[in-house]
Amino acid sequence: MASIMIRNIHLINPGTGTDEMVDMLISGGEVTAIDIHAKSTIREIQADEVINGRGLIAAPGLVDVHVHFRDPGFTYKEDIHTGALSAAKGGFTTVVMMANTKPVIDNKEVLKQVLDKAKEEKIRIFSVGNVTKGLKGTELTDAAALKAAGAVGLSDDGIPIMDEGLLKEAFIKARELDLPVSLHEEDPGYIENNGINKGFASKELGIGGSDRQAEISMVKRDLKTAVETGVKLDIQHISTKEAVGLVREAKKESKDIHAEATPHHFSLTEDAVLTYGSLAKMNPPLRTEEDRMAIIEGLKDGTIDMIATDHAPHSKEEKDKPLTEAPSGIIGLETALALGITNLVDKGYLTMMQLIDRMSTGPAKMYGFNAGSVNIGSPADIVIFDPYEEWIVEDFVSRSCNSPFIDWRLKGKVKYTICGGEIVYKDRY
Repeated sequence: MASIMIRNIHLINPGTGTDEMVDMLISGGEVTAIDIHAKSTIREIQADEVINGRGLIAAPGLVDVHVHFRDPGFTYKEDIHTGALSAAKGGFTTVVMMANTKPVIDNKEVLKQVLDKAKEEKIRIFSVGNVTKGLKGTELTDAAALKAAGAVGLSDDGIPIMDEGLLKEAFIKARELDLPVSLHEEDPGYIENNGINKGFASKELGIGGSDRQAEISMVKRDLKTAVETGVKLDIQHISTKEAVGLVREAKKESKDIHAEATPHHFSLTEDAVLTYGSLAKMNPPLRTEEDRMAIIEGLKDGTIDMIATDHAPHSKEEKDKPLTEAPSGIIGLETALALGITNLVDKGYLTMMQLIDRMSTGPAKMYGFNAGSVNIGSPADIVIFDPYEEWIVEDFVSRSCNSPFIDWRLKGKVKYTICGGEIVYKDRY
């Protein structure tokens, strides 16, 4: 394996609090030397490749705990290979796939098929297993068997689990197995035409929309049960100010409560649906400016400890359907870091250290991954980016291009993604 010397680079490392200019040596797939202030002689070591890091930032490879690679069953939208390429271009070295595939990942045989395919890729790809069989919410899967086969967590993402008693049983089992549970929190009883907030936009469009109580009621219920059982819980893609407040209070009672926010929920509001149509349709929907700012405040104070893309590819033909018929979801891996820099760091809401923590260190910590920090002896999973370079969103390597951010000018461009000591993405420009 080739050795890599990175010279004169600004290292942002939340795991150690490092915010310094360094030289860094990578060999044998690991970080083997870090010279703070570049004052020692490691730069004299002959490496197979030298990266001039002047003007660039190095950080732990990004970790996304919520992606849909649509494999098996929907590979015309995305597959594990194209998903991995998209992740690498976005600076992600570790991702966790959701299990709402076809067939669903509710047994060890399908899980093995998925993980065997994932091993062929150059980034680290994990998968959850389903909480309930067939995503039907009526019978629990064999969580122990799924964990033994390699599942890193449990989720019925895309579908809420309405049976509170069954969910509590799942929480207890997951706690015993030390498996995180990630929940999609939308009560269908409050929803008419999901993907659009019930408010200004839905009135303009003349459709029912998704009431905010759909999320609030489920989050309130499930946080209470999570605190009671001690499960490690991830509230997925949070969208309302009330849900942020509920998570903030629950974290005072349990250290195992986590929450994630997507780049689209901290970048856009429901008005985007009027501009971008189905490209701004997602579950849960974009909501108000007040909700967007509450999410940003949650990211700032650590109530929301993870940024996750909910990367959800769909074909152009699907997204071109009428708004009430088009599927919900957007791709996000290739724009996430730049949206964080443009809409959080540049606007003074988060420091660069906080952004990297929410996009790498925090997600890795929840799952217990050996990732999210750059240390001597740690796997050389590193993203190198220019925090000032502006670029126009276009030319995705994902199989799909369903994004409202097409043609946006963003700041912050990934230049290299290194995973396991290998350069898995290099910017052409």
